[in-house]
Amino acid sequence: MKNMHGRHFLQIPGPTNVPLKVLNAIGQPTIDHRGPEFREISKAVLEGSKRIFKTSGPVLIFPTSGTGAWEAALVNTLNPGDKVLMFETGHFATMWYKMAGHLGLQPDFVPGNWRNGADPNVVLEKLKADKNHEIKSVNVVHNETSTGVVSKIAEIRKAIDEAGHPALLMVDTISSLGSIDYRHEEWGVDVTVGCSQKGLMLPPGLGFNALSEKAIAASKKNEFKRHFWSWADMLKSNETYFYPSTPATNLLYGLKEAIAMLEEEGLDNVFARHDRFAEATRRAVRTWGLEVLCEDPTSYSSVLTAVMMPDGKGADNLRKVILENFNMSLGNGLGKVADKVFRIGHLGDLNDLTVVGTLAGVEMGLELAGVKHNKGGVAAAMDYLASCFK
Repeated sequence: MKNMHGRHFLQIPGPTNVPLKVLNAIGQPTIDHRGPEFREISKAVLEGSKRIFKTSGPVLIFPTSGTGAWEAALVNTLNPGDKVLMFETGHFATMWYKMAGHLGLQPDFVPGNWRNGADPNVVLEKLKADKNHEIKSVNVVHNETSTGVVSKIAEIRKAIDEAGHPALLMVDTISSLGSIDYRHEEWGVDVTVGCSQKGLMLPPGLGFNALSEKAIAASKKNEFKRHFWSWADMLKSNETYFYPSTPATNLLYGLKEAIAMLEEEGLDNVFARHDRFAEATRRAVRTWGLEVLCEDPTSYSSVLTAVMMPDGKGADNLRKVILENFNMSLGNGLGKVADKVFRIGHLGDLNDLTVVGTLAGVEMGLELAGVKHNKGGVAAAMDYLASCFK
C-alpha cells in the first residue's frame, strides 16, 4: 500500500470503528474483578444490556466472539439428536447450521438464494406438519451480515404461535443489535445471540445471550455437557454482578461507555440514523446502475448494503483498488457470493459526512477499476442526506 495520510476508512460491516470515548474507557487500568468497584461497573453493564436488548430478563455476557455465543445458545437449551429448523439466508446462517450439525443436532436447513430472509410461511408450514413436536427450536439470523438481508422476527414469532408449537425461538442479532430495532421480549424470543464489535462499537471479545424464562427452564433439563458455556453458573454469579470465570474486564468498561452513548443519543434516533445512511447508500447504488443483493425492499438492511458486480465477478479487485488508492476497507463477498459482491458497512460510530466520503471512495474506485457504471451516485446520496435536515 501507498503511504496514506488521514484516517483509515473502516467501512466493513464489523468490526466497526471504535469511538474515542470507548477506547479511553477500555484503556483504564485493570482492577480486581472480584472487588466492589468492579461490581458497580458489572451491574451497570448487565442492567444496561437489558435495555439494549429490550428485555426484563437476564442477559449473559461471555468473553467470546459471536460464534461462542451461538454455541452457548445451543448447548444450554437442546439435547444431542434434537431437530432444529434453520434457514439458509447467507454465510453466517450457514455457519450456525454447520455448528448445529457438528454438535450432534439434526438441522432442517431450509434452502435459500441468499437474497431473501427467512419466510414466516415456511415456519408455519413446517411446524404445523411437525405433529409430534420433534422440532425443538427455530433458529434465525435477524440481519444476515453477508447479504444485507433482514428477517422479520415478529412475523416468525406469530407463525410459531399460530402453529401452536412449543419450539424455542433463537435469533442471531450479531450485526443488528444497537443498529436496527430489535425487541427480545416483545417479539417473544427465547434466546438472542449478540456480540460486541458491530452496533455496540466495541472491539471483538464479548458474546451475549439474552434469555427468556422458557429458555432458562429448558437449560435445567437438557443433557448437553458444558462447563465454560453453562448458563447456570453464569446466572448464579450474576446475581451479585460477578462472573464464574475471569470476565473481559476492560471490554466491560468500554461496554458501559457504549451503552451510555447509545442511550444519550436515544435508541430510536440511533435506528433512524442508520436508516438514513442505508437509504443514501442505496440511492447511490441505483444511480451507479448497480444492483443491491437483497431482493425485497421490506428486508433491506440498515446495517450494510451488499452490492452485486455488473459482470458477476471482480468485487475483490475493486476492493483492492479502493484500499490501495483511498485507504478504505469494504467487506468482501463470502461463501456463495465470494468475488460477486462487495459490502458497504454503514453502522456504528459514523455520521453523514463519513457516509458521503465512503460513497465517494466507491465511486472513484469503480472508475479506476474499470467497472461499468453511471456517475452521480454520490450526488444522489448527498441530495437525499441534505433533504433529511430540511
